[in-house]
Amino acid sequence: MRLRIARIRATATLPAPATDGAAGFDLTAAEAVTIPPGAIRLVGTGLVIAVPPGHFLGIFARSSTPLKRGLMVANGIGVVDADYCGPTDEIRIQLLNITETAVEVQVGDRLAQGIVLRAPAVTWEEVEAMDGPSRGGFGSTGPR
Repeated sequence: MRLRIARIRATATLPAPATDGAAGFDLTAAEAVTIPPGAIRLVGTGLVIAVPPGHFLGIFARSSTPLKRGLMVANGIGVVDADYCGPTDEIRIQLLNITETAVEVQVGDRLAQGIVLRAPAVTWEEVEAMDGPSRGGFGSTGPR
């Protein structure tokens, strides 16, 4: 898959997969930011990415970032829609500092990973009731 990408900050790093088998690509900070304990900050990547129609860019945590940096992607998974690609629509990452001290993010720090995924168009068909048995509620598919 070939994507259009624009750097809107000179400090932006173009993403690349770390290995041939990597599902995603690292997204890095294009700005220095201090994140106080327990706080959430948006960190710009300096990139605008044109995601193809019928797809979205998922922004996921890197597995090492919480353990090594004390940072988590604050909204769990970021979703960048295909139509978010105007000239100033910078990809920014919401980061939550889960430590008791401030965390310094420097330009070039790898903070999250992006994965392009399909997003099928959905239409709704309302019905009176669903077929099949009820399963008993949240988390009820098996024994403890």
